[in-house]
Amino acid sequence: MPQPTFPSTSRSAAPTDSWLDTRVFVSGATGLLGGYLVRRLLDAGSDVVCLVRDQVPQAEVRRSGDLARCTVVTGDINDQALLERALGEYEIRTVFHLAAQTIVGVANRNPVSTFETNIGGTWRLMEACRRSPLVQSIVVASSDKAYGDQLILPYQEDTPLRGQHPYDVSKSCTDLIAATYAHTYGLPVAITRCGNFFGGGDLNWNRLVPGVIRDVWRGRAPVLRSDGTYIRDYLYADDGAAAYMLLADRLRGDAQLRGRAFNFSTEQPLSARELAERVLRAMGSTVALEIQGTATGEIREQRLDATRARRELGWSPLYDLDMALARTVDWYTAYLRERTASDRLPNAA
Repeated sequence: MPQPTFPSTSRSAAPTDSWLDTRVFVSGATGLLGGYLVRRLLDAGSDVVCLVRDQVPQAEVRRSGDLARCTVVTGDINDQALLERALGEYEIRTVFHLAAQTIVGVANRNPVSTFETNIGGTWRLMEACRRSPLVQSIVVASSDKAYGDQLILPYQEDTPLRGQHPYDVSKSCTDLIAATYAHTYGLPVAITRCGNFFGGGDLNWNRLVPGVIRDVWRGRAPVLRSDGTYIRDYLYADDGAAAYMLLADRLRGDAQLRGRAFNFSTEQPLSARELAERVLRAMGSTVALEIQGTATGEIREQRLDATRARRELGWSPLYDLDMALARTVDWYTAYLRERTASDRLPNAA
């Protein structure tokens, strides 16, 4: 039976020849965005080194075989000595820092682990990069959550960072720490601020897109934790991966980009209900949504202005929303069909 795999990365936002044989370090490779980024880097001919803390067999980067094509460093983002060793021994030139605890609900329940990973992990990796003279470019993943709750929308890059809830605060700190290392030490680091990523390979079923798809597949009414009116920017993970590579590529040759932040957005924000309904249409389903209205500690409306990325980097999204959702639904359909078939197989003697 065919395995669900990431779509081809033939669409590109940056010249792939600039990545050939480049030694790249990726933290957070087993996450959603990390999987798409590793695939793009491998397709571009890079030598990829991944920091992996937990063995997650269902992570798409592992299931697809992409992780087997990388050098894997096993350890925690808070182990600074390990980070320095990895950057030095593998002669890393480009660093992508994606490792983070990314679930808002988890952060609200357990803020300490979120702060340790998202804040402590960032300054430790920045310090390791500062001690690694071969590193030429570093891209740090912040988030639109770093802006916090604002009266004036959409967010622009000079909007103050003022997270209030645990996850938002962790991203505000991540952002400021990265900028500190650029402005104080001249570290070649730039910062990305994106909205909510979606795409095949995300097995955090409490997230909106995979949750709706699985519920429909199982014959259940899709559940929305919020009241359905929370507004967010949504970005296809492959678009995010291409944007990160574009920024890292430009950062190598332009010192003026050091310490700068860039919003990446389709600039088409949707409510949770609107996005769920778009997913249902992509699946050809007319099932009614179940609105729970139980979400707490979340910002009600977030919108990003991507003018700076478009103007200074020449960036634009590679996919429109309907195309991205169609590709996402195809991945989950193949994945859930495979899982259903394997569940029906008799146990081996």
